[in-house]
Amino acid sequence: MTDPFPLSLDRASGTSLTRQIRDGIAAAIGEGRLKPGARLPSWRDLAAQLGVARGTVRAAYNGLVDAQLAVTSGSAGTHVADYAPVPPRPRAAAGAEETRLAGMFDRFSTRPLPFQMGVPAQDEFPFKLWSRLMARAARETAIVPTSYPDPRGEPELRQEIAAYLAIARGISAAPAQIFITNGFSGALGFVIQALALAGKTAWMEEPGYPLSRKALELSRIDIVPVRTDHEGLDVAQGIRSAPGARLAFVTPGQQAPLGTTLSLARRRALLDWAAGAQSWIIEDDYLSELQLKGRATPALAAVDQAGRVIHIGTFSKTISPVLRLGFIVAPGELVAHFGDVAAALSPAPGPQIQRAVTLFMREGHYMRHLRRMKRLYASRRDALRSRLGNSVASVEAMAGLGLLLRLPEGTDDRQIAREAQGLGMGPAALSAWYKEPRPTDTGLVLSVTNLPDKRLAYYCAELEKLIRKAVASRAS
Repeated sequence: MTDPFPLSLDRASGTSLTRQIRDGIAAAIGEGRLKPGARLPSWRDLAAQLGVARGTVRAAYNGLVDAQLAVTSGSAGTHVADYAPVPPRPRAAAGAEETRLAGMFDRFSTRPLPFQMGVPAQDEFPFKLWSRLMARAARETAIVPTSYPDPRGEPELRQEIAAYLAIARGISAAPAQIFITNGFSGALGFVIQALALAGKTAWMEEPGYPLSRKALELSRIDIVPVRTDHEGLDVAQGIRSAPGARLAFVTPGQQAPLGTTLSLARRRALLDWAAGAQSWIIEDDYLSELQLKGRATPALAAVDQAGRVIHIGTFSKTISPVLRLGFIVAPGELVAHFGDVAAALSPAPGPQIQRAVTLFMREGHYMRHLRRMKRLYASRRDALRSRLGNSVASVEAMAGLGLLLRLPEGTDDRQIAREAQGLGMGPAALSAWYKEPRPTDTGLVLSVTNLPDKRLAYYCAELEKLIRKAVASRAS
């Protein structure tokens, strides 16, 4: 470890030696200098190398184990975890952090961190069942005639989705109106292309999903941020700001990230505006099938009489983001045009994964899985809220799969999020969800899906330390 992974300790620093050792090794793991499975020096060897007590090194190693960055194997020593959460890479240049979408989208193909949004529970997914269905789907796919698959999606899956939406979301749609896509981003790109929205003006919720905002910006769409409150999108403000906007992008079921539901009055106002202005509404059905309290409000598309709502859903939060499988529900008048777009520009993913999801839904596993996950997430949300009851931040329960920690005005929530990731946690900075954040728009959004029961107290304590540090820094 001496040459490729040097550790330098600053004894004049206000940071403890234990913390410096732990952070130094965590950085080496995050930068790829320490590979998964690599053996760390013994307490005695590293203590002698650094000139510190063995207990100091032992405490640092225990911190790495608690953060899931290392594992102990008795006489075999301490090793880097095979699936260690990777801390963020160091800043490459001034301003580089601002281009990383708040650190939310630079951790790909890695194990989810505690508090990380957008990923379902890893410990309760029925992997054995899913493996059998995938194998069965592979066999069925292998024996079908060799020809081009339907670019709109496999007919059986479109039929299952149509039936599910009728029951769970109140949407009355024929299978012909369903189009299978490469996840949510594929669906959004499909709709932008099909409706020729490039260069037009769009309303977008403020706060709103950063990656969706980036997608609209990359499509040269002029975004008008419209504030949300306890009733959801402020439609009146949108009309005042941009009455002739071509598009409204909304998450009416569970607003991302605040979790509020668009009120009935505002749903009517939004639909009336779209019908009168001949504008479109993209309904991102974010987490609506995972409403933790009561029955989910019917989708906006379910009450659309003028055919102005394009509904987008995915299986990323309910089954797995690895599927990269989403779907669009198109108004009847757009079915033929969307079919042309699918065939020429954006065909559905390969049939094997579609067949597996079809089997999962057809045999009743999907609905059972959703019921089980709702119970699990509700329990984990309650546990997290009780742990944070004495937090230095204000804890707000959300309708979605998370809690919101409101921080004192002016607190740098993005810095807290970056430092938390270095400790093996993945909270999202609330201010990053705003196009035009105000000093009061600061907080941390904590997902409840992947919370390790045995280490929850540790992670909450570490997060509260970071918050206190940031608040003290702001005050000084």
